[in-house]
Amino acid sequence: MGSSALADESLDRQRVVQSVSTAFVVTVVITGSLAILSGLHDVIRHPVPIQALILLGLTLLSGSATLRIPSIPVSFSISDTFTMTAALLFGPSVGTLIVAADALAISGRLARRKLSPRRAIFNATAPPLAMWLAAHLFFALAHVGPLRVTPIGVWQLLPPFALFVSTYFLCNTGLIALAVSFETQQSVTRIWREHFLGLWVSFLGGGLVAALLVLLVYHRESDLQALLILVPLPLILHAMFRDSMRHAEERIEHLDKVNHLYQSTIEALAMAIDAKDQVTHGHIRRVQRFSARLAAALKVTDERELKALQAASLLHDTGKLAIPEHILNKPDKLTTGEFERMKTHAAIGADILSSIEFPFPVVPIVRHHHENWDGSGYPDGLQGDRIPFGARILAVIDCFDALTSDRPYRRRLSDADALKILRERRGSMYDPAVVDAFVAAHAEGAFRDETSTSDAMGAVAHTTSDSHVDAEPRNAPFVTQTYVALFTLASALAQTNDPDAICDAICRYFDSDVPFSSSCVMFSYSEAGNSLVVRHSCGAHASVLRRLTIPFGERLTGWVAANRMPIFNSDAALDLEALVFSLDAPPRRCLAIPLVAEGNLVGVLTVYSKDPTFGRQDPQVMTVVGDRIAPALKTVLVS
Repeated sequence: MGSSALADESLDRQRVVQSVSTAFVVTVVITGSLAILSGLHDVIRHPVPIQALILLGLTLLSGSATLRIPSIPVSFSISDTFTMTAALLFGPSVGTLIVAADALAISGRLARRKLSPRRAIFNATAPPLAMWLAAHLFFALAHVGPLRVTPIGVWQLLPPFALFVSTYFLCNTGLIALAVSFETQQSVTRIWREHFLGLWVSFLGGGLVAALLVLLVYHRESDLQALLILVPLPLILHAMFRDSMRHAEERIEHLDKVNHLYQSTIEALAMAIDAKDQVTHGHIRRVQRFSARLAAALKVTDERELKALQAASLLHDTGKLAIPEHILNKPDKLTTGEFERMKTHAAIGADILSSIEFPFPVVPIVRHHHENWDGSGYPDGLQGDRIPFGARILAVIDCFDALTSDRPYRRRLSDADALKILRERRGSMYDPAVVDAFVAAHAEGAFRDETSTSDAMGAVAHTTSDSHVDAEPRNAPFVTQTYVALFTLASALAQTNDPDAICDAICRYFDSDVPFSSSCVMFSYSEAGNSLVVRHSCGAHASVLRRLTIPFGERLTGWVAANRMPIFNSDAALDLEALVFSLDAPPRRCLAIPLVAEGNLVGVLTVYSKDPTFGRQDPQVMTVVGDRIAPALKTVLVS
């Protein structure tokens, strides 16, 4: 199955979900409206006493005291006490109408948040439907009429009362949880358990206060006095729950900050690893993406395991920070001794990461991602199911990406050849179930949109040396192509200091084969802000890239500015960071050169390309161009 077929299948699935969601909302709206109309008809035929209007007024007054559910757009008010009292004293019709009035009032207050008509109508009809069902169940089980005119003993009241409160709670929260589930496409059980289950105390408290009001009505001559005596109790309940919700929101905010801290730590380590390992540059980012897809194919749903795999995918090569660069970036196969030294990176990485108290099991995955299914791997020789499941997933992805990536000593293999090797190692090196799932997912196109095309050229200047270059020149001998490129650009840039014209000329040079595949950004160095600010940009994504501001010394462009050295064929995502996810067909490679005039930093010229690699002559050409244009731009860019 190709990627287009998968997209069609995903689109069909979304349409089905939308259809079911619409049918559910329409059903609730229709049945809730019928319940309201039934209540109106009953009240018109049998007018209610003034006390019901008092309960309506208390309901609307207390409805302004709402409880906000953290992290989802749902809120509840303390008015349930008075709506349940109305239903018990005056029957289902009165209770349903008062709930409807309360729901309309709440929707009116929420209208300032630009609530969609669909959600507003649902909010106005779902609670009345829940009350209509709960009240009818109560009176059917109690075998009595409205309690204001048909008293009932306390012990006789308890069973139907418990059913009444629980039904109202489950229907009220369940309908909203279902609606949220359809809208967010998350598990309804999980949504209800995480966000609504804790509200049972609120509903139970409101129900008990309602029961006390009913009992007081039995023993007092004035219903109004009985109602006024207990009015403060719901307010007290509201104050207690509001405080609880505030603490819950604070805890959620704290957890978000902790998670952000962990993610920042992970990203920083990942960038350090990627910058040092020039041979496998970009490898960890691909492993992260592919591991997530394989976990999905294996139906992994445990949140802790998924987060652990995501972090471990980025950090699995942390131990390479301790491996000497002459081994790590050797442009040839390693000797036996060198390979033994390289093998220590798994245990070293686990030891480094063990000092970080991750909230999920990252360290075991990092330590054991080179263990083999038959026990022949390292560092501990674990076998079979003793190997952490995340490590088994990571091992297959790690192998596939390595096989389909260029190395200084060999060309990358085709996907077919890499899959053949995985099948050969199935049951010896890799978990058979994981290999089978990977092969099946690959056949469905899960890994074809970003087939590995990394090469031996890294993120620092000296990777442009011939020993590390694995890209072919552009259909011409290298030296000739370089001279031609220099002549072309020199002619275009002659006698100009216009940054727009310079950027356009450079874009035309890089887009000679594939139009609009590159972006050229000219950064100026702001000494006051100690940062690099975009002054001019052209090509693909030019308007979005104008928003970039890169701190001096950070990311790729900042590194080039601080060290005054070019980079070549680095991963563009390392420079663009989160911005890359907002781009359609985002760039894959980055080339950046410092602009220096009379020993002073003027700025940085950065080119982002969608092609797998830049040509072999491009660094030399752009270095000469940078030296040529920097003096002319000195007065234009420096701020």
